[in-house]
Amino acid sequence: MIKKITLLFFLYFLFSCKTENPPVTVNRYAIIDSTITAFQKTLLEQQIDSVFKKYQFNGSIAVFKDSLQLYRKDNGFSDFKNKVNIDSSTVFAIGSVSKQFAAALVLLQMEQGKLNVTDKASKYLKTFQNKEYENITIHQLLNHTSGLNTFGGKLIFKSGSDFFYSNDGFNALGQIVAAVSGKSFDDNVLELFKKAGMKHSSTGAIFKGENFASAYLGTTTKAEVVPNMPERLAGKDIGTPAGGILSTIEDLHIWNNALYGGKILQPETLKQFTAKSAERRHAIFGKMGYGYGIMMNTGQPESYFHSGYIKGSPSLNIYYPQTKTSVIILSNIADEEKGKGSTFRPHVEVKKITDNLENTLLQLKAKH
Repeated sequence: MIKKITLLFFLYFLFSCKTENPPVTVNRYAIIDSTITAFQKTLLEQQIDSVFKKYQFNGSIAVFKDSLQLYRKDNGFSDFKNKVNIDSSTVFAIGSVSKQFAAALVLLQMEQGKLNVTDKASKYLKTFQNKEYENITIHQLLNHTSGLNTFGGKLIFKSGSDFFYSNDGFNALGQIVAAVSGKSFDDNVLELFKKAGMKHSSTGAIFKGENFASAYLGTTTKAEVVPNMPERLAGKDIGTPAGGILSTIEDLHIWNNALYGGKILQPETLKQFTAKSAERRHAIFGKMGYGYGIMMNTGQPESYFHSGYIKGSPSLNIYYPQTKTSVIILSNIADEEKGKGSTFRPHVEVKKITDNLENTLLQLKAKH
């Protein structure tokens, strides 16, 4: 790693130096960019390939810089019984990565003047019209500061005073979207997919495709299929707004570019979406900021990300805005007996790799 970075510094220095009477005009910035891209591809291939090998990772991992693919690997089976290989068309359950779609839909309703994030949820949902829940706002549901855990129970803390991750809170947001739009949440999501250009995404309730990666518990040598997938994602235990969306590597790449490129939300709305309005201590990824259905690094590099997990389907979607880089990790098997910490070790390692690479590139850019 050190040797590669040293070489890159040397190349930067080489192409930054002025030569007297050059025989031809050379676009040294283009050469530098191509050198950096080659460096990124080589480093990512070496380090992420080692993650696949170390953990016998069954799934897909890809890294894109804007529209350029820097890394992509698909490994293992989407269907263990019939030995169907995972490929570029494989559709995965993405768990809580779904929450950013729900948040975007809420903000789109706000842009149309149908609600405000400062509104109380009780304005739109009768189930919030009681003394326990009457002061919960949409903003607090979006950033998990409502105090709500499981709907129907007592609040864990006074709304707005702390952070507690609530799937039921996001499912309530889905109900609000349906109430103010006059359309089901699923219909709203499909319209959002179309707006973003995502052609292979769906929800657990309405998916009719043939490329779904069945979810499994256990190991690649002893895999037990999770029943009733993907239909169960729409049930009360999960819920579509909280964790019921299905997508592909390519569609999530398209989504990242569309969302953070300003094609979904207006500039000021996007700022609200990504603004740190709460702080979360994640059991696996540590301390982080939380916006609206999205997490962010507290230090460098700047990034927006969210992990997802429903039985057998761990996922991670990362976007680095300074370089317009997406890192997407999707899988369809988890050994729950070893715990989520073990399940997400490949995801944590890949994030460390791409965080470090992002920081290195930004440091180089700052020097030149």
